[in-house]
Amino acid sequence: MPALTISELARAGGVGVETVRYYQRRGLIDNPRAGGGTTSGIRHYGEDDTRRLRFVRSAQKAGFTLEEIHELLALDRTGDRPRARRMAQERIALLDAQIAELSKARESLSRLARECAGSAAGPCPILEAFGVD
Repeated sequence: MPALTISELARAGGVGVETVRYYQRRGLIDNPRAGGGTTSGIRHYGEDDTRRLRFVRSAQKAGFTLEEIHELLALDRTGDRPRARRMAQERIALLDAQIAELSKARESLSRLARECAGSAAGPCPILEAFGVD
């Protein structure tokens, strides 16, 4: 893979340039030296940077915070798989709780929608449930 500019790296990772810079400030993505043997001052990124950026984005989509992602990256360097596994199990438990909460909200909203369709008299059950007068 040829060296990438920051905009090419951002595009490859599906983010904006400012996001890459933010991740660099947070220590999630390395900030390469300018030039790469040239005098242009343009910073170049490689395949490892692209993989790391994609990892950060995937971990965020799984619900990990940037602090947790930073820890996961550190754990990768030390090979602490037990801690990484515990972090994943904790994230799974949180996701399960969120799924249960969303399922309850869906059931309640479905019930309200059925009740709203069932009666034309009186206040709308949906609006009433949310406190709209």
